[in-house]
Amino acid sequence: MYRNKLAESTTMRNETIKLITKTLYQKNKREQLHCERVAKLCELIGNALKMSTDSVRELKMAGLLHDIGKIGIDEALLTKRGKFSDAEWADMKRHPEIGYHILRSVNEFAPIAEYVLHHHERVDGTGYPRRLSDNDIPMQSKIISVADAYDAMTSHRSYRDDLSLSEVIAELKRNAGTQFDAEILRVFIEQILKQRIWRRMD
Repeated sequence: MYRNKLAESTTMRNETIKLITKTLYQKNKREQLHCERVAKLCELIGNALKMSTDSVRELKMAGLLHDIGKIGIDEALLTKRGKFSDAEWADMKRHPEIGYHILRSVNEFAPIAEYVLHHHERVDGTGYPRRLSDNDIPMQSKIISVADAYDAMTSHRSYRDDLSLSEVIAELKRNAGTQFDAEILRVFIEQILKQRIWRRMD
């Protein structure tokens, strides 16, 4: 009986996470497309790094759910154009921890909760929410960070000019060793971007 109740509880929490992501995506279609692209980029990077099949599958799921915590952020803030105020930025920075608490409540997603929590950390220790640095940041979080930043830089916005591939690569390289893990970034640029492996999904 206890085992059945545990299974039912896990299934219910699993369904709750699906409902949360569905609700988030219904409110913000752009967010859904962003998460799907980040998931695919994570898969490509994981394969390029020769991670195991199971590790790549887990990494892809983390990429897909990396912004699930945005369900707890005001929708007006998610769709705002331009710079945030200090208070707005502080609110936005809560989303990795919100996502972490959502995911760790379900056994199936607990392993990726840590990756989601740390995907805005920087290797120089100036990221958030824990200000971890270098080897203290899970590799999977570092991969999500690269994929997330690349997609943000290449997403079309009406209020800014689109960047060329060479401009994007130059900007990524400028942040190697500070925001991004240098080796992960090198593999991403050399084996995916320059080889034209990536085809944008819209």
